[in-house]
Amino acid sequence: MKLHVVAFILLIVGGLNWGLTGLGGFLGGNWNVVNLILGSWPVVEWLVYVLVGVAAVYEVVKHKQNCKDCGSGAAV
Repeated sequence: MKLHVVAFILLIVGGLNWGLTGLGGFLGGNWNVVNLILGSWPVVEWLVYVLVGVAAVYEVVKHKQNCKDCGSGAAV
């Protein structure tokens, strides 16, 4: 269950970062927060992106098992 929480937090971070990056692109700015914070450490920045991707795959595979609404057979 703790892995689900970590994956969920990583998905929130990734989703917000992608949203801000896209919005910054429309408004002419660099709002890639992960890059702004970790840009001087590219390997760590790439690691964050890989972890977000792994979290997404984990959630695709395990979400129904971990989600109280999806796991109960309730209509979404």
